[in-house]
Amino acid sequence: MATVVKPAPQPIPRIAPREDLNPYRIAQIQFDMAAEYLKLDQSLRQILRTPKRILEVSVPTKMDNGQVKVFTGFRVQHNVARGPAKGGIRYHPNVTLDEVKALAAWMTWKTATVNIPYGGAKGGVICDPKRMSKGELERMTRRFASEILPVIGPEQDIPAPDMYTDAQTMAWIMDTYSMTKGYSTLGVVTGKPIALGGSEGRVEATARGCLVVCEEACKVKKINLRGATVAIQGFGNAGSYAARLFTDKKARVVAISDSRGGVFNSRGIDPLKAMRYKERAGTVVGMPGTSRISNDDLLTMKCDILIPAALENAITLNNADQIKAKIVAEAANGPTTPHADEVLARKGTMVLPDILANAGGVSVSYFEWVQDLQGFFWPEDEVKAKLESVMRRAFQEVYETMRKHRTHMRVGAYVLAVGRVAEATLVRGLFP
Repeated sequence: MATVVKPAPQPIPRIAPREDLNPYRIAQIQFDMAAEYLKLDQSLRQILRTPKRILEVSVPTKMDNGQVKVFTGFRVQHNVARGPAKGGIRYHPNVTLDEVKALAAWMTWKTATVNIPYGGAKGGVICDPKRMSKGELERMTRRFASEILPVIGPEQDIPAPDMYTDAQTMAWIMDTYSMTKGYSTLGVVTGKPIALGGSEGRVEATARGCLVVCEEACKVKKINLRGATVAIQGFGNAGSYAARLFTDKKARVVAISDSRGGVFNSRGIDPLKAMRYKERAGTVVGMPGTSRISNDDLLTMKCDILIPAALENAITLNNADQIKAKIVAEAANGPTTPHADEVLARKGTMVLPDILANAGGVSVSYFEWVQDLQGFFWPEDEVKAKLESVMRRAFQEVYETMRKHRTHMRVGAYVLAVGRVAEATLVRGLFP
């Protein structure tokens, strides 16, 4: 009888799961995790995961060449159970409705994480602001403001700056709203110039909040911030001010980057020189005394603190296992995917989630709104002290929630935030 030789068992190839990088679906996954921990019933889950209002508008704008170009804009209000909607407006060629819906949801959880009485909103216009003149940007901004005017206001929804918008953008929106109403309304937007009711300390608030939670995380991880190495992906408002503030604390910023690439110097990069160089050259790439690196190299380099301060989905399943930082502080919104979160948690990397790490901006926006409504303004030292108090308390509450549920920081933050919004929703009940 012939002997049957069985083939040796072949190893089953490991196929990494394909990640869904749609930001809105990622936001829903993050919410669902918290809902499971909190054991929320299905009705409440449906209420909390569904945006309250979605507005899409056309924004016809006269360009400098005399032609009219029609842009598309969005304003999404996710939840207002705890107070007026709050959230930035971004100008970018890749803005999508799903991205704006995700950012609005993240704002709901962010304001609840730091326990300020706001809900979440977000806005955006599909455009390329780098290719537009100041006049074109003003005309587009004013038309967009007039289109969303029925749904914004100091008691309803308060916009703020985001990617490629700034204090000047907010001044145009505030003026457009005020001219329509017939009286000056300072509290309709935040992040305004000081001359129009802006707050001291607002420009650097996101970065300062990030610094404060990093200080708290360093205590937990037993890392001395003085001399710690820091890499910052993204050198816009949050990234550039983070570089300055961490340098002031004697940390060593060894790498920075923008959309064109990054630079590295193991002895440290002077943030003021980097800011001046970028103003002249339009990028940090080529800065004297540094070597060029890619954004991917920056994310995976050896450092104590990594600060993603650019776009969503910077850390994914493709590079999460290569992350060498001990602390990842999310100054950007949505930079880490759920799959990457799991990898980093297994490695013992402490991820300070966006709804905590970049909540300094909305905290000082809240202070600005309060000052506008009162018509009474605080000195910069008072703003900084209040911000530090809010951020240190929020870190401790998130950390305690994380330990209570034996999970990682993002789940801790979401359980804390979703629990607060759920409680407010239940206490208010349904109308009618």
